[in-house]
Amino acid sequence: MRMSVRLNLPREVDSVPAVRRLLRCALTILRVDRQAGADLEIALTEACANVVTHATGTDSFEVHLEVAENHCAIDVVDEGSGFDPAAEASPSPTSERGRGLFLIRALGENVRMYSSPRTGSLIHFEKSFA
Repeated sequence: MRMSVRLNLPREVDSVPAVRRLLRCALTILRVDRQAGADLEIALTEACANVVTHATGTDSFEVHLEVAENHCAIDVVDEGSGFDPAAEASPSPTSERGRGLFLIRALGENVRMYSSPRTGSLIHFEKSFA
């Protein structure tokens, strides 16, 4: 079985838990390993929270979920002001912020990040399941 969902969400805080719950439901239906699912939920939460916090200049963003029994691919896309994908790979141990991109890279596979001030941003990550 394979599930494919494309969401157009408002750039607001309530969108983050909503999309996270949707992912959790899909992963539960497909009986995906709990740890792999938790990793995906955290990475998705961080990607969406970054859009809500930093993607100025846009009122919405898109999330594309492709979920199957053995693999998941996620894209988070916005048309905001952009960010530096080469941002510090490892946050300071004393910092309470700035861990989002680090966590996405650590928890995801095939992570790709693109950003431009004129065209917005894309964060793509995947996870394979045993």
